[in-house]
Amino acid sequence: MTLIKSISGIRGTIGGVVNENLTPVNVVKFAAAYGMWLKESSGNKSLTIVLGRDARISGEMISNLVANTLVGLGINVVDIGLSTTPTVEIAVTLDRADGGIIITASHNPKQWNALKLLNNRGEFLNAEAGEKILKIAEDENFLFAEVDALGKYEKKEGYINRHIEEVLKLAVVDIEAIKKSNFKVVVDAVNSTGGIAIPALLEKLGVECVKLYCDPTGHFPHNPEPLKEHLTDISEWVVTEKADFGIVVDPDVDRLAIICEDGSMFGEEYTLVACADYVLGKTKGDTVSNLSSSRALRDITMKHGGKYEASAVGEVNVVELMKATNAVIGGEGNGGIIYPASHYGRDSLVGVALFLSHLANLKISCKTLRKTYPEYFMSKSKIELTPTIDVDTILEKITEKFTKEKPNCIDGVKIDFEEQWIHLRKSNTEPIIRIYTESISQEKADKLAQEFITIITDLL
Repeated sequence: MTLIKSISGIRGTIGGVVNENLTPVNVVKFAAAYGMWLKESSGNKSLTIVLGRDARISGEMISNLVANTLVGLGINVVDIGLSTTPTVEIAVTLDRADGGIIITASHNPKQWNALKLLNNRGEFLNAEAGEKILKIAEDENFLFAEVDALGKYEKKEGYINRHIEEVLKLAVVDIEAIKKSNFKVVVDAVNSTGGIAIPALLEKLGVECVKLYCDPTGHFPHNPEPLKEHLTDISEWVVTEKADFGIVVDPDVDRLAIICEDGSMFGEEYTLVACADYVLGKTKGDTVSNLSSSRALRDITMKHGGKYEASAVGEVNVVELMKATNAVIGGEGNGGIIYPASHYGRDSLVGVALFLSHLANLKISCKTLRKTYPEYFMSKSKIELTPTIDVDTILEKITEKFTKEKPNCIDGVKIDFEEQWIHLRKSNTEPIIRIYTESISQEKADKLAQEFITIITDLL
């Protein structure tokens, strides 16, 4: 299965058969469905959508298809070209646009691409809106504009710089302390748009930047998901360059991973923990992450006198709970930082600025900072799905089996034990069951995952 339609957008591999892959026909159909939904829901006679893309090889083709489809619906398009997901989100609010589309498949390999859809607040659409768009696409219920009512297409530049300016305006970003620290960092942007944005931000902050894979060609030099096994090059470079730490972002720059000065991983889960630690030290309040994220955020939040809550997986779910609880910071354990004082979206530029401010204020090394946080270990496994597997029934049986532990079933099944937890859920972006565990040692986390894989295998 290489075409995945969900409430969060459409994602698939380029080329192949219509409705089985992400073909031009599917792109046009889905862009038209979004445009029709926007026309019906906004009530505005004149609509403007901000369009941006990461550096994927297929990005320009997909972007052109989307832009011309929207123009054909009578919608104006502001194309900001090579950009980042958080930049497009901020551009929607800065320009007071009616919506936005980001052409990116996030951490997926280069053969994938996707359309991420935004509302007029620059935030991802909720489930209700997503369902309506899927229905419009399925029914092909489109009404295109007559010749005199076609939309206008305009290219605009400079939005990454505007995004950086917005980051530097944040009260908690300590520009002076960062500049005085004379940091040196290595940046791995996997040859996508982070190679434009992150070095530009670092230059404004007076940080020496060593660029690794920062040429936005879309030819990813390694698997673009910022996991330990994919980051051997930057780990070596950080040590060789005697850098203070390394920065890794995914192709659309909404996930941030840090490499310590000795080449070890700071831990993608701990990016949010460190940024929250800094923000909570400046602003008292509560935090939110999703059910698959580390307990370390809960511990740090409680240390600062705040309250922690967990949402279903998915940025829109985290944002909804953050708004409901008035959380001062939140995000996802995959390195996604959401700081409402900036905007309600995962933003690696904001994350970098917060992390630098934290280190600069503490005047300690990256490795020393990491040692100050609770030590948890995660295991991330998966089971490939086939059409014959009834996942819902399997999860129901597991829930019944562990009733005493009072499983959380708002998103799959999460079971909390005294020293560890496991979260089982269907992926929204891949045909798999995700199995996340966390414990007080890697051995115990791996063992817990294997125990549940065995349970699921027996049920199958």
